[in-house]
Amino acid sequence: MSDITEVRRLVATSSRILARHGQGDFIWGHSSARDPEDRGVWIKASGWGLDEITPARVHLVDRGGKVVDGEGAVQFEYPIHTEIMAARPDVGGVVHTHAPHAIALAAAGKELVPVSHAANYFVPPAVPRFTATADLIMTADLGRAVAECLGVASALFLVNHGIVTVGPDLPTATFAALLLEQAAEQQLRTMAFGDALHWSNPAESLAKREHIYNSTAIGKAWDYLVRTTVNTASSPAADGVPARISSPE
Repeated sequence: MSDITEVRRLVATSSRILARHGQGDFIWGHSSARDPEDRGVWIKASGWGLDEITPARVHLVDRGGKVVDGEGAVQFEYPIHTEIMAARPDVGGVVHTHAPHAIALAAAGKELVPVSHAANYFVPPAVPRFTATADLIMTADLGRAVAECLGVASALFLVNHGIVTVGPDLPTATFAALLLEQAAEQQLRTMAFGDALHWSNPAESLAKREHIYNSTAIGKAWDYLVRTTVNTASSPAADGVPARISSPE
């Protein structure tokens, strides 16, 4: 199997995992993987929902917005992906969705705090908040502004819009998107009982991050997501999905 075949299947798998876990928004939202030859990003074609993505609906887009390989219309917000990857050589995967609880938490002006395990993946430091616009990120200048706001963080709130998560590979970025939405939902549920919240201190948060969300654990979590999302006889994406990263214990 070629690297290109594998990366297209990886983007399709990421898309379906995001949809299965409540981050679909009709035809909006997208995930991307860096091209193995660094020619751009592999991302779903515009006009399809996350739950509809197959490898054939994933194409290669360069930094100028040109389709280099594959078919279909280009996502308006491709600069989120291309500009972050240009600014962050360590990033191999980017996710942008309209995660509902994360949008609500950011719109309320609340910082994410570790009231549960999930938020420890991100905090400390604070998750950056992009407030320059709540409109679509359709230009290279806005994409660069998002990348600058993100800095070295693994996640970003696009206030009144959605989220961006990144990782050294697309499985990690996808898992981060699920964690950020889970953390936001858990915090909103806690806030419903009043403002007297209790959360882990920074030292404990960093320790929990290493214990719970190390690279080995994330790999096994990704394997679980693949097994439960696309490795079923009834799944339209079951044909040719990426192999598991590790064997379940």
